[in-house]
Amino acid sequence: MIKMLAENLMGIEARLQINWVWLNASLQFASWALFSLLLAEVLRDSYHALCHQVNWLAKWHNKHHMAYRRDLSIVSMKIYQESQLYHDILESSLLLVVLVVVALIVQQMGLWLGVAYGCTFLYGASVRYFQGKIDTDYNHLPGPLETIPSLWWVNRTYHWRHHFDDVNAYYSGVFPLVDKILGTGLSLKGKTIALTGASGALGQALAAELVKNNAKVVALTTNPEKLVEQVGVKVLPWQLGNEAELRNSLEKVDILIINHGINVYASRTSEAINTSYEVNTFSALRLMDIFLTTVTGPQAKASKEIWVNTSEAEVSPALSPLYELSKRALGDIVTLKRLDGDCVIRKLILGPFKSQLNPYGVMSAQQVARAILFFARRDFRNIIVAINPLTYLLFPLKETSTSLYYRIFSRTAKSEQDLRKQ
Repeated sequence: MIKMLAENLMGIEARLQINWVWLNASLQFASWALFSLLLAEVLRDSYHALCHQVNWLAKWHNKHHMAYRRDLSIVSMKIYQESQLYHDILESSLLLVVLVVVALIVQQMGLWLGVAYGCTFLYGASVRYFQGKIDTDYNHLPGPLETIPSLWWVNRTYHWRHHFDDVNAYYSGVFPLVDKILGTGLSLKGKTIALTGASGALGQALAAELVKNNAKVVALTTNPEKLVEQVGVKVLPWQLGNEAELRNSLEKVDILIINHGINVYASRTSEAINTSYEVNTFSALRLMDIFLTTVTGPQAKASKEIWVNTSEAEVSPALSPLYELSKRALGDIVTLKRLDGDCVIRKLILGPFKSQLNPYGVMSAQQVARAILFFARRDFRNIIVAINPLTYLLFPLKETSTSLYYRIFSRTAKSEQDLRKQ
């Protein structure tokens, strides 16, 4: 009896040992397979970036850019097929050679998944070259851009910007990893950027940094006398409550940064409540709504953006209850508006920096402004600049859960119209 039990235990132990070996082999294969896909994307997009920096590579790559009109329709089938030969087939062939060499040297089975992935690019390019099948070229399908640039992968709108916004940015082809590394996920070059709260510490710092990035700045301020003349900055006075008067000016703006605000500190009078919500919440929302009416035309979703300074008060105490309440209300409504996908809307979740609203801030306005643009160029939709480590944990949880809740229990404007028709 004891002998039989011992034999059974040994059998179980042997089976467990085999399972552990299998599990280890599976994890190893999966790790190398994932690495191979990552390697393929980095190599492919890095080659693309080099095509815009190295003259002899650019000669071949430019054929690709010559093949499309602004609506992504092709100039001619002949030019299109030449672009497939001199760019897409060449690029995917070089990628495949490098991936095969890596797989042969390292001798890990998982790496061959990357080789198979590379083959799909060569196959697609070959079909387009030999058979002229344009419909397989997903990022170059002609027609109006109906969605905003995707955050997690490269869609038509994202790639359109590479052709017609800034050819020296938006290099990624499937996943925007390389653009995030290089800081080419958003180009500010030549953009017209309107900025409220321009006379404040952060407003002035942002204007200076935007000019350094070759943007044209429209400084929207209720205190124009506080601004000094600056090259590349146009000062445009406005008054709270008269946001509608800015519409014609906002028509020509690519990015609207809503940065104005007020802090009544410990006050809780009716006047303080009304002022806090009027400045921090309702004025910002009116500006958003007015700007969204300018997002028209077949390519507007690719170039128009709104950045909203909702502050760290969305998730952390600011030692000023009305500031927290009004900023949280703004943040929640911005989260709601994002679901409609009218244009890219970024949140600026900023910790305490020295300004008129907070003379005891830890960070400087210049530091914050540089950090905002660092993350914006990497296409971060929620830009957190804070010294409190909890903010980096709490805000994503809050934003994700709130967005999911709003998505389930609210309807888009389009669905509302459909219901009324019924």
